[in-house]
Amino acid sequence: MLEIAVRVLFSALGFFGIGWLFYRSLKRSDNPPRLIFKWIFTVAAFWFLFNIAMPEFSKGGMSAIWGLALSLIVALCMAATWRYSIAAIFAKPFGSLYDGGDEEIEPRPFYSVAMAKRGRGDYVGAVAEIRKQLNRFPDDVEGQMLLAEIQGANLNDLAGAELTIQRFTDQPGHTPANVASALSSLADWHLKYAQDREGAQKSLQKIIDLFPNTEWSNSAAQRIAHLGDKNMLLAPHDRPRIKVTPGVQNIGLLPPEQQPKAPEVDLAKLAGELVNHLQQHPLDTDARERLAVIYADHYGRLSLAVDQLEQLIGFPNQPVNKVVHWLNLLADLQLRHSADYETVRQTLQRIVDMFPDHAAAKVAENRLAHLKLELKGKEKGRTVTLGTYEEDIGLKYGSPHRL
Repeated sequence: MLEIAVRVLFSALGFFGIGWLFYRSLKRSDNPPRLIFKWIFTVAAFWFLFNIAMPEFSKGGMSAIWGLALSLIVALCMAATWRYSIAAIFAKPFGSLYDGGDEEIEPRPFYSVAMAKRGRGDYVGAVAEIRKQLNRFPDDVEGQMLLAEIQGANLNDLAGAELTIQRFTDQPGHTPANVASALSSLADWHLKYAQDREGAQKSLQKIIDLFPNTEWSNSAAQRIAHLGDKNMLLAPHDRPRIKVTPGVQNIGLLPPEQQPKAPEVDLAKLAGELVNHLQQHPLDTDARERLAVIYADHYGRLSLAVDQLEQLIGFPNQPVNKVVHWLNLLADLQLRHSADYETVRQTLQRIVDMFPDHAAAKVAENRLAHLKLELKGKEKGRTVTLGTYEEDIGLKYGSPHRL
């Protein structure tokens, strides 16, 4: 019984292997009917070989010669039937180096025709070509962004571009980076082609609503804080004439006290403007950083500067380079305003602790190693009072070396 079971098992495995080989060959064949004919002919040839040609060998004499002749005929027929397949087995590995073999090419959209038509100024034709590709690949990012760009930039159809971006953002499966990039591009088009600050702000605000407390929302909030008013947006298109007055003559010959000076910035007024700006746009990191420097350098209020910088450092999802910059700026302000060694050391140590694998950690460690020397360099030099000496003493005694 065990022997019968083993034979049945091996027979089943053999039939399964042959069936799988036949199915795989049939699926990958360029001409399935011809392949089926070859398999049928092969089965018939082997039946003829084992049932007619081979028994003639057992008879001996002329029958054996006749059996050999039949076997050779069968072999020639098999060679003629499978010659191309046998040659392909040896040639295919080398041919695959050039044609890629039988690997299926992943279908993807092509926009070369649309780009060519756009280059020739046929924008309607380009849109039609893009839509053909999007009918097959409706979720393709490149195609939808290209369609929106042509609508907004070339066809002056900003409403159509906005609708295309809206459909794109409503599709599931797109990465936050692609969605944020699409909405940011729409904001650019609102500003560039329509001078529409409100439309740009709406697009950027959508990034904040979709991805709160992320690097994309931080970037969008920063852009909103720096959007100009409508007059600023129209200024490049309607520039007023500026009357140029004659400058100072022979400026290089004037004494230092008569040299023209750059107008001084009213830091107190600027600080007030920054405070009001931050009340409307609390995520504007540039404005908060400038305010911190004014608090420290103009007002001498290091504690207020530290408060502003700590808020920046505590903002979520800020880039590493920015956080490192703010910590280094905090250390610089502490050094400029006579903070003790331990306070500055703790500030720099935070860079090492927060980003141990970042290149900034190595820079901070190097700065920590030389921090005491840096502190000494910041100390004010002591004033040395010299005695009173006769003027032109060298000339008075006839020789510059004689005292």
